Amino acid sequence: MQWTGEGIILATRKLGETSVILEVMTRDRGRHLGVVRGGRSRKMQAALQPGNEVGLVWRARIDDQLGTFTVEPQVMRAASLMTSPTGVYGIQTLAALLHLLPERDPHPQLFDGLETLLEHLNAPQLAGPLMVHFELQLLADLGFGLDLGECAATGTTAELIYVSPKSGRAVCREAGQPYADRLLALPAFLRGRDHHTELRRADRADIVDAFSLTGYFLHRYVYEPRSLDASPAREGFVDAVKRALAAS
Repeated sequence: MQWTGEGIILATRKLGETSVILEVMTRDRGRHLGVVRGGRSRKMQAALQPGNEVGLVWRARIDDQLGTFTVEPQVMRAASLMTSPTGVYGIQTLAALLHLLPERDPHPQLFDGLETLLEHLNAPQLAGPLMVHFELQLLADLGFGLDLGECAATGTTAELIYVSPKSGRAVCREAGQPYADRLLALPAFLRGRDHHTELRRADRADIVDAFSLTGYFLHRYVYEPRSLDASPAREGFVDAVKRALAAS
């Protein structure tokens, strides 16, 4: 068995004295693992850093084996990501989120979102909203998508300012006002059906509300059923974005 493609490095772990197990995200084959022989050499260690994009050849005798990777560096982003808190925490957060996916299950929209985020992680004003959109897409790909396009109670698309914690659907101001203390805030940059296609700027308050929203549903639908905790890097990323927005 063999395939050739491109992938973004998420993580490595040691295997024996000279090799590593490489975890990558690919567009067509999802999250994929393989052994890199000699991956602990000084030359290879520089290439096998999270965030770098590499050309890959995967080989195995049968399809369900771990297999081996031959790696060719293409886009070396890791060094630049280490220059900012949002870059450092961001790549760790993304790797932890993608680790929630089944192996070898294609998620092309998440791959595209990952590429876009990696290009903007050092710009907190963009990285914050992009990460929120990434978490929303992850929830959708795992079968827990939120419906933020119209009010769950009235069907209106106007004044959507709440989200029901039970249904994950938007609620308008009029319908939600009597229950405001039990509803989640829907930040302005996520309102409407086009929230996933139009990147809108968000202020500090919106970012806090947005990560509270996605964090609530990640905990409810993903982490709690699997007896997992969110990666500490996520909190570090959110704090870094908030500090940057407060200073701007």
